[in-house]
Amino acid sequence: METATSPEVASGSSLKVKEARPADAERPQASPQQGAGSPVPQLPSTIEEHPKIWLPRALRQTYIRKVGDTVNLLIPFQGKPKPRATWTCDGCALDASRVSVRNGERDSILFIREAQRADSGRYQLSVQLGELEATATIDILVIERPGPPQSIKLVDVWGSNAILEWTPPQDTGNVALLGYTVQKADTKSGLWFTVLERYHRTSCTVSKLIVGNSYAFRVFAENQCGLSETAPITADLAHIQKAATVYKTEGFAQRDFSEAPKFSQPLADCITVTGYDTQLFCCVRASPKPKIIWLKNKIDIQGNPKYRALTHLGICSLEIRKPGPFDRGICTCKAVNPLGEASVDCRVDVKAPH
Repeated sequence: METATSPEVASGSSLKVKEARPADAERPQASPQQGAGSPVPQLPSTIEEHPKIWLPRALRQTYIRKVGDTVNLLIPFQGKPKPRATWTCDGCALDASRVSVRNGERDSILFIREAQRADSGRYQLSVQLGELEATATIDILVIERPGPPQSIKLVDVWGSNAILEWTPPQDTGNVALLGYTVQKADTKSGLWFTVLERYHRTSCTVSKLIVGNSYAFRVFAENQCGLSETAPITADLAHIQKAATVYKTEGFAQRDFSEAPKFSQPLADCITVTGYDTQLFCCVRASPKPKIIWLKNKIDIQGNPKYRALTHLGICSLEIRKPGPFDRGICTCKAVNPLGEASVDCRVDVKAPH
């Protein structure tokens, strides 16, 4: 028997001709006058367009949805006269109470309002026109968050390390696990911090724990939907003990860090505009901490409200508030301590605004 094939078939679909059984050849052909209840259906007199299914690229791989999501698949096809489109799941008819199908002239829609894990399976669309049939297969997987690991146990504590073991969850959420997330919390703060993510083994060593603290641990399972909603917590706490250490003091010469004042950054000459606040900066180092004195034209300006002097971590600053023509001159910063003194100068010029 010869088989007919379409010259081009969309990827993901196949076209075949049903095989004729020997008994069919002995049966009489149906006449046009036979009723709708005749056991032998009438075939289209002419097929203008072979059946073909255009499977979208996204559906050529496993179609993954979360529990509660909507499944709405539109599958285009062709065939003239209008072919008959039917759906099956794992070789069985669809559950009409959960899955809706709408067949149009050029497409078929599979709709599930709220997907459940039981809706997972291999769905097949068949488009039949006479003895010609095209089929396409779609794998649908409905997943949800995994259950928590069944238990977690603190195996040992040594130094600043804790060894943990746990058992996998009974329910992986209908999909393979991506791994486990391990968290720790010290009893002082009670806050949880992640130490391992997407860890694949069921035992681990948590290191760098703080001496003197006590820790609890918990483990989440994770899949494509996310982490398990709950996590088992270790029944025992890991107490990180302080090691008994004997310190031997050795005599050493006390170093003298005393130093006379020395300016590491001098004052820079400044040109400002009348009415605009101006700041001068310099840096000094000395031990013990020096006393800072600011002078203008060799006159001490300490306590003058027009000037504000600040010193922080060796950085000395002088703010001249709304300078005028009388603020021109030489500004001096002097640092004095019991070991000596040092000073730096700069010229301040005040110009009228344009």
